[in-house]
Amino acid sequence: MLIATLAGGASVFSFAPFGWWPVQILCLAALFYQALRAATPKAGALVGWAFGFGWGLANVHWLVVALNRFGGLPLPLAVAAIALLAVAIGAYAALAMYGALWLRKRWALPLPAANLLLLPAMWALLEWVRGWLFTGFPWAVAGYAHNDGPLGGYAPIVGVYGVGWLAALCAGALLLAAHRSRWLALGTMAAVLLAGFGLRLVDWTHAVGEPISVRLVQGNTPLQQKFDARHTEATLNKYRDAVSAEAADLIATPETAIMLFPHQLPPDYLPKLGQFAKRSGSHLVLGIPLMDSPTQYSNSVIGVPPESGLPTYRYDKHHLVPFGEFIPTGFRWFTNMMHIPLGDQTRGKTLQAPFQVKSQRVLPNICYENVFGEEIADQLAADPNPATLLLNVSELAWYGESIAIPQHLQISQMRTLETGRPMLSATNSGATVVIDSHGKVTAALPYYQAGVLKATVRGTAGNTPYIVLGNSLFLALAALALAGAWFQTRKNAKKPPEK
Repeated sequence: MLIATLAGGASVFSFAPFGWWPVQILCLAALFYQALRAATPKAGALVGWAFGFGWGLANVHWLVVALNRFGGLPLPLAVAAIALLAVAIGAYAALAMYGALWLRKRWALPLPAANLLLLPAMWALLEWVRGWLFTGFPWAVAGYAHNDGPLGGYAPIVGVYGVGWLAALCAGALLLAAHRSRWLALGTMAAVLLAGFGLRLVDWTHAVGEPISVRLVQGNTPLQQKFDARHTEATLNKYRDAVSAEAADLIATPETAIMLFPHQLPPDYLPKLGQFAKRSGSHLVLGIPLMDSPTQYSNSVIGVPPESGLPTYRYDKHHLVPFGEFIPTGFRWFTNMMHIPLGDQTRGKTLQAPFQVKSQRVLPNICYENVFGEEIADQLAADPNPATLLLNVSELAWYGESIAIPQHLQISQMRTLETGRPMLSATNSGATVVIDSHGKVTAALPYYQAGVLKATVRGTAGNTPYIVLGNSLFLALAALALAGAWFQTRKNAKKPPEK
């Protein structure tokens, strides 16, 4: 279990900011090796839990900063809370290994089928379950490590969970290097990697409309000041001046850059920004909380068009962060121990229209929503006139100077690969970037510095297979792998599993 925990923890080096994707394949191979050596499925489940615990703790340890430094939770309780989250992440890996080993024993599977069919499918399926059960927590699922590697070529087809399945398949194949079926296994691994390289050359979408000029504001406002009434005026003035300093087709601010409800703002604050938009021909996207009643408020962005007579655009965050933006049943005592503002929000609609900016249609998402690629793909698939550009607005200063920012950027890059759409990202402390439709960062501001990123961007149209099918293709392939493993029972019904 100690070896499994260390192997799971080492997976952090496969993700951003390190980006050593082969490390992840080695880590998964270590998990499969330890699990296959287990005497019983229950023992394998313990190995899986230890691996998942190490994986979770190493990859989301930075949540302690939000809970302790900014949420006011005592450090021991904050550490305990993140340890419990890692325990929960470990439970998914435990179920994956238990299920795989139980089926292997029941079906009397030989090593090639167990390594290439059963273990990768069970690992990937439980990662997918982690992505939606209890509202989902798909941060640091395996596929994100492969944006820049050959497996990233599969993202427009099978999405992040399918990429994670292929990474696990490569791990299972690598584990067979010393087995008599090594040439089948290594040939499979080579074919998967080579096909991935080839798929990276495919353009699933095409450029559309005219390029637009964009300005993305990074305020770098310390959180201690953002919600402090003594600094409110200075913060509001900073964003007003940054937005109105220069015209652009699209000017975007981070999540809750304007931290007050509209009725709490100076009476002329939003009207002056609207006047600038009309005078300069700029479209503004402003992060601001909106209140619909004394008990209903949302984390939102508003879009201010330059044309007279057009209504203000509105997008409301719909996938909320547990404990930070909504309170799970029975846990109000826990959230009451913290001091996180705007902590019990109303969900927006699942499907919301894009914001028209000249010939481009811009679809926002807010911070944590960026982790749910299937929801973004669903919005593109459901809209008869879908977005041509994606826009993420985030407030990542909650996590201090940690690996959370590069990890979130890596997530954004995966969304561009899955959808074939460029993405703009406007954040308070980073990463404020422009990402093209192939997942490459084409412009960026330094982290933890105030500034404005200027760029010219052109959107894309067309559907990737992932937009059309979502996770259905990955799930079908994983089910097919399990069916293939079951088919081996006909050949091996009377043979014990190989050691």
